[in-house]
Amino acid sequence: MISKATIDTVFETARVEEVIGDFVQLKRAGSNFKGLSPFSDERSPSFMVSPAKGIWKDFSTGKGGNSVKFLMEHSQFTYPEAIRYLANKYNIEIEETEQTDAEKAITDVRESMYLVSEFAKDYFHKTLLNTEEGQAIGLSYFKERGFTSETIKKFSLGYSPESWDALTKEALGKGYKLEFLEGTGLTIPREDRPFDRFKGRVMFPIQSMSGRVLGFGGRILTNDKKAAKYLNSPESEIYHKSKVLYGIFQAKQSIAKLNNCFLVEGYTDVIQFNQSGIENVVASSGTALTPDQIRLINRLTRNITVLFDGDAAGLRASVRGIDLILEEGMNVKVCTFPDGDDPDSFAKKTSYDDLVAYLENNAKDFIQFKASLLMDEAKNDPIKKADLIRDMVQSISKIPDRIQREVYIQECSRIMDISEQVLVSTLAQLIQKDVAEVAKKQKQEQKPFEVHRNQAPKNAGYSGGDPEDPRFGPPEDYPGEPGYANEATEKVDVLYRLERKIIEILLLYGNKTEEFEDVLMKTNDDGEIVNVTEMKTYKVFQRIYLSLQEDEVELANPLFRGIFNDLINYYLQNEKFSLEQYLMHLSPDYAQEVTDILMEDERLVMHNWEGQNIFPKTKQDTISQNVSETILTMRWYLVGRIIEELKNSISPEADNMESLMMIRDYNELTRAFSKKLGRVMSRF
Repeated sequence: MISKATIDTVFETARVEEVIGDFVQLKRAGSNFKGLSPFSDERSPSFMVSPAKGIWKDFSTGKGGNSVKFLMEHSQFTYPEAIRYLANKYNIEIEETEQTDAEKAITDVRESMYLVSEFAKDYFHKTLLNTEEGQAIGLSYFKERGFTSETIKKFSLGYSPESWDALTKEALGKGYKLEFLEGTGLTIPREDRPFDRFKGRVMFPIQSMSGRVLGFGGRILTNDKKAAKYLNSPESEIYHKSKVLYGIFQAKQSIAKLNNCFLVEGYTDVIQFNQSGIENVVASSGTALTPDQIRLINRLTRNITVLFDGDAAGLRASVRGIDLILEEGMNVKVCTFPDGDDPDSFAKKTSYDDLVAYLENNAKDFIQFKASLLMDEAKNDPIKKADLIRDMVQSISKIPDRIQREVYIQECSRIMDISEQVLVSTLAQLIQKDVAEVAKKQKQEQKPFEVHRNQAPKNAGYSGGDPEDPRFGPPEDYPGEPGYANEATEKVDVLYRLERKIIEILLLYGNKTEEFEDVLMKTNDDGEIVNVTEMKTYKVFQRIYLSLQEDEVELANPLFRGIFNDLINYYLQNEKFSLEQYLMHLSPDYAQEVTDILMEDERLVMHNWEGQNIFPKTKQDTISQNVSETILTMRWYLVGRIIEELKNSISPEADNMESLMMIRDYNELTRAFSKKLGRVMSRF
């Protein structure tokens, strides 16, 4: 486990513009840098890097974060892998923390298996290129398939000699242990003499998304009918075939950028497509598609195009995987090749432009594909046609999104020439249990809130805290909460913007010291109590915290409330505020929101206002004024809500004197707010 000291050193040393500059061409834009998004295909730059804040923001996709988050998004590293990458880049020695004996044993075994697999990959590749047997058998095979030297290198293709124990003997001679050779399946144990699993085969290393070697696929080149044509590594501590996709390491950046993934069946399909110029392609390696494999793609895109050859029997067997894709909430299209062709052979004989055009013109929506595939079987048989329709509705029922389901029902009705109502009824039967479960879950998540108008906090305060708190307001008053009915959109936006503004001020200026105007009640020479204005010095975070505490106010938005509490605790526990260090300890949801808030103003740089002789006033010029106005505006807004609630409580049959008096007092308060803010009275 990487020590906290090492992680801290990495964050202190890594410069976000240098890290991202290795992957994106950046140009200076004022104090920032901008460039084309690496996550989408664009012509105008929408990708911004702020060295001062140590963060980046891609306005085209909404992604953002620090250096580590970029590596995790762009190169699909895990958090430890990103830390190790940066440590290596900046020559930082990695210090490992103490682990229990059990943890050490597990870590050592897995790491040893990775090392053995990496050695085997290099050994097979060198054997292919540098030995007479490898060149004559393995290399000639790959050349016959049309693979170039660059392609062979890109996928680290190799050859395992015909000798019974060539790899095993070489590995043992280099100091690798037999238990790890056997654990990875590279060596098959036998009492008299262990032997190589893949002897006499061309080799396809199977890599994780971050590039670590998990296992191998080997193809035999002889006509030995007793031997399997393709042989994969067995399941191990590091290789689980249902959770990996061949080619994902080479394809991940292209998939994320083009927002689509082509799914094929075999190794050579992936390699041939890559060589043809289409890199966003992966293979299920001949196994049935699994939910884990689909979720692996879903980390990069929600769009999958499944490529099938023209074999009808193979199509029917493979089409079952489409339902799994739909069930994961992904969009799926299907493209088939002419009879006698598979993705490998078709890509080999087709130019890049023609291949792209073919894929675009022949990719069908899954429902069109399924109908055209199965209608030939049904023909004029009503029973088979009914089964086909039921099969298609079954697929539609897997789709989580209701609107998407309805669109597909309409399309199915048109294609199959059947009443839409019948299809809707059938669909309802199929998803009845699912709907009941979803409704139950939604009911638990969206409990009704009670409004207690007579328990308003002092000074017109308002709590957005625990739902059981009697001061907790009605659901329509909560911005950003899924499932809430927002009748007063303008009101919701006001509170949302004010709370977001508070978080922004805390992030940018929370540790700064400013002078603020305090209004104190004192007794004058005549014995009268009067308001006296004094200037006092506070930290910005202290001023905001004390102001909200005085009004007994909590932020209504749960995400903002969580970040607010976290920020206040951070400021109380740390004398200095380091944005990099702060982002490092945040949860992904908090970190994403913090990045979005901090980079909001960088949109101005994109528009180059200074180049048009427009110079916006910077917030640093008026920090104390900014804080005071934001707090005062929130008070004004909350008082206005109480006034509306009091008005709604007035009844012709009741004695409304108390409510009317309270409305009068609160109106006086809003006039005071208006005067202080220098604004015309208005309703939010």
